[in-house]
Amino acid sequence: MAESEQEEVYAFLADPRNHGGQRVTRIDTHAASVFLAGDRAYKVKRTVKLPYLDYSTLEKRHQACRAELEVNRFFAPQLYLGVQSITKELNGDLRIGGVGTPVEYTVVMKRFDETQTLNHLAKETSISDDLADALAKAVTDAHAKTPRVDPRDWLRALPKYVEQSCDAFRRHPELFQEFDVGRFNDRCKAWLQKIEPIVLARAGRGLVRRGHGDLHLGNIALIEGKPLIFDAIEFDEIVASGDVFYDLGFLLMDLIEQRQERAANILLNRYLQYSHPADNIDGLDALPFYLSLRAAIRATVTVAKIEREGTEVEALSTSATNYFKHALDFLSPPPPKLLAIGGLSGTGKSVLAADIASSILPAPGAIVLRSDVTRKNMLNVGELDRLEEKFYGPEWNRRTYELLDKQAAAVLAAGHSVIVDAAFTRLEERRAIEKVATVMNTKFLGVFLMADIGTRLARIQKREDDASDATVEVALRQEAQKLDSIEWPKIDASASPETTLKRLQALLSHQAKA
Repeated sequence: MAESEQEEVYAFLADPRNHGGQRVTRIDTHAASVFLAGDRAYKVKRTVKLPYLDYSTLEKRHQACRAELEVNRFFAPQLYLGVQSITKELNGDLRIGGVGTPVEYTVVMKRFDETQTLNHLAKETSISDDLADALAKAVTDAHAKTPRVDPRDWLRALPKYVEQSCDAFRRHPELFQEFDVGRFNDRCKAWLQKIEPIVLARAGRGLVRRGHGDLHLGNIALIEGKPLIFDAIEFDEIVASGDVFYDLGFLLMDLIEQRQERAANILLNRYLQYSHPADNIDGLDALPFYLSLRAAIRATVTVAKIEREGTEVEALSTSATNYFKHALDFLSPPPPKLLAIGGLSGTGKSVLAADIASSILPAPGAIVLRSDVTRKNMLNVGELDRLEEKFYGPEWNRRTYELLDKQAAAVLAAGHSVIVDAAFTRLEERRAIEKVATVMNTKFLGVFLMADIGTRLARIQKREDDASDATVEVALRQEAQKLDSIEWPKIDASASPETTLKRLQALLSHQAKA
């Protein structure tokens, strides 16, 4: 069936009379047409043959529908209801699931509010911290369910993706300068050599999987207040596979492109936390390349849309060049930095770390290592579980700071900035984190937050669902103890978090100019 011949099927699915009189909304993509009617969505593969997919025959489209149903059981089984034939009956009428000759197949899905996909929400408002956290949990859970794969086919495919992108860019010299395309190509080749041993090592730990493959904001919907991932790639196992950070990288890149940098930073930090930092820190080594390739592929898809449709050329051209700029920028990340934030309980260390993290490059911002969370990770308990007081004694404090130092060095070695959020009340703790920066040859700033006891107690009493076990009694004991002489710059943190953030930003700005 040629694409023009599918029009009869499209007309049938678009007719409200075939859905009990309910209004029908049609949504077209480059590879499918979706018809929304009542509480159902009917997705039909378009008769297209592209470099990366082939829906040119009825049997291939049928297989693709079945594959889509199978693949998405890892992500949204409650959304995918089945595959039905569209048949031509003896009287010539079309019917969904009839007894006549199948002329097309459709994936039947439970309909959701299409305005609640995250690409729509990101354009209207900031993605909230809670939603970014929930997104990280959803992606982590999905990755845990997907099967492991051999990394070699995927590694062999990566240079092809780069080559295909460069070919697309060179077809449009009015959008992409040859010098920039050459820079992109050369940098990608260097990155490909760097990441191969990293990927092979990660594959041995089960971190190369048959993932989603197309994990952008438009393929995640907010349903009953929770993000639900759908529409995973079904047409190519290799395209859908890769390092889990490559899958995550699409979503991170999309958030950055939508100027949702804070959400991207929270997503990365929480994904690391949910998947255990010790297992995944080395994925940061390859993240700049993954972000770049995802942006380049997005630019390529946009270029293909210009070539195919020839409409809204100005807007599409702007989008394509923006993606390409991101692709170039990601490949040349700035040197990482180490920021240590100390202070007694209730001074606002964790709030400040979260507020500043997204602005500390490389993208998508600094990794935050928090002593409260690190301590509980060592004990294999949840963030919100309460620990006995003995786990805050000298021995467990020593272990916690040693692990913080070790993980900070690992993040820096991966080329990423890091913030260490801990009390740092002892001189040896501060000297140890300073030594990490010296050994790793990176810029360092340590600050110590100060606030009066009344402010600290008020903040501690307001805490809900927080990893800190500090109580009013703990704060009062801290107040009675004599601190070592603090040589780090002190920041008055007794005012609003916004004021404290500005004071830290001023220190960072001064350091950058020095």
